[in-house]
Amino acid sequence: MLDAIRDAGLDTLSVGKIYDIFAGQGITDHVFTAGNADGMRRTAEYAKRDFHGLCFINLVDFDMLYGHRNNIDGYAQALTDFDTWLGGFLPTMRPDDLLIITADHGCDPGFKGTDHSREYTPVLFYGASVRPGNLGTFTTFADIAATVTDWLGVPFTCPGRSHKNELERSEEETL
Repeated sequence: MLDAIRDAGLDTLSVGKIYDIFAGQGITDHVFTAGNADGMRRTAEYAKRDFHGLCFINLVDFDMLYGHRNNIDGYAQALTDFDTWLGGFLPTMRPDDLLIITADHGCDPGFKGTDHSREYTPVLFYGASVRPGNLGTFTTFADIAATVTDWLGVPFTCPGRSHKNELERSEEETL
């Protein structure tokens, strides 16, 4: 997905350890972070830029500091901090922006042991042109990749299915 977006001439920006996760493959610009607060700050800075493409963020503290450490109180506070930040971030989004919030695996800080938990991870889509609703359970993370590339108008073949048509408001709905 990152290669396809970059090869289409669009930006692929990464915040946090995304650059490391994908070994820099397909990334056009990146910043490393020193935790969630720094990641949220850097994300807001990227959002102020006039870019077209994908800004891919990893807020590592949820996993590294709270999920793997079974720190329920820390996890709850990190969610509160993110929720507060998000309340200020959403009004800065442009009309054609699409925000996707998800995780790459379960990360229940109350799970027995310190490994990744195995529950389904939620995926939330938000934007001025996003129709509210429930898309059900995705069968693969590739659905997100297919949706992102379709949203950006980038040709991309993967095992996933795009949900763009279900997400995007019609012209009548936006009036």
